[in-house]
Amino acid sequence: MADGIYVTMNGAAARSEQLDAIADNLANAQTPGFKAARPAFEAFFPASGAEDKAYPAAVATGFDLRPGPTTRTDAPLDVLPEDGAFLAVAAPGGGVAYTRDGRLSVDSERRLATATGRLVLDRSGAPIRVPPGPPPQVGQDGVIRSGDTAIAELARVKLDGPVDRIGPSLLAPAPGGRALPSDAKVRTGEVELGNSGALEGMVQLISAQRHFDASMQALQTYRSLDQRSAETGRVR
Repeated sequence: MADGIYVTMNGAAARSEQLDAIADNLANAQTPGFKAARPAFEAFFPASGAEDKAYPAAVATGFDLRPGPTTRTDAPLDVLPEDGAFLAVAAPGGGVAYTRDGRLSVDSERRLATATGRLVLDRSGAPIRVPPGPPPQVGQDGVIRSGDTAIAELARVKLDGPVDRIGPSLLAPAPGGRALPSDAKVRTGEVELGNSGALEGMVQLISAQRHFDASMQALQTYRSLDQRSAETGRVR
């Protein structure tokens, strides 16, 4: 009976991780630039080599990089890179991160920043400073202009391979992943929302919850059988 208990415990733990990921996706369905998490499952045979049972586990979490729905804002500094490209921004603690959250503004030090305060980087990896003068405008080519003067060009990249999440809408290449420079066009006056819809998330949540409940019921059944076996073996 113990083997059954361990198998169902592993199944319940895997489903619990899936529920956490789905709940996070649902909570961020309207978060600009958010990319949904997709847990991956795998079954393992025990170290003894026995093939009559397998232990399930959530072994990794991937991220869905497909574009989400867009909303029109008409704000001149709201930008949306096309072709699934990402903007380069300064990462927390240093380094570079990548985001699809293109709600940009000029901060108190006249630097271009996202709505969450991350500094936007140009092609050379430097923060973009906006000089006093006409309000900055972003062209389809990603070039930022103040009047007729070109200030800088937004760095755009395509993420290739595995990525890690380092913030609600921030990603960075994981080991084996790359950030490749891109010349993707840029649309202005639009913002991309999270790519995990509420309806899709609710369906996934209900399915995962049912599987979790089934694992817990099986666990209780195995525990009950184990207790009865122990009682049967007692000398009265």
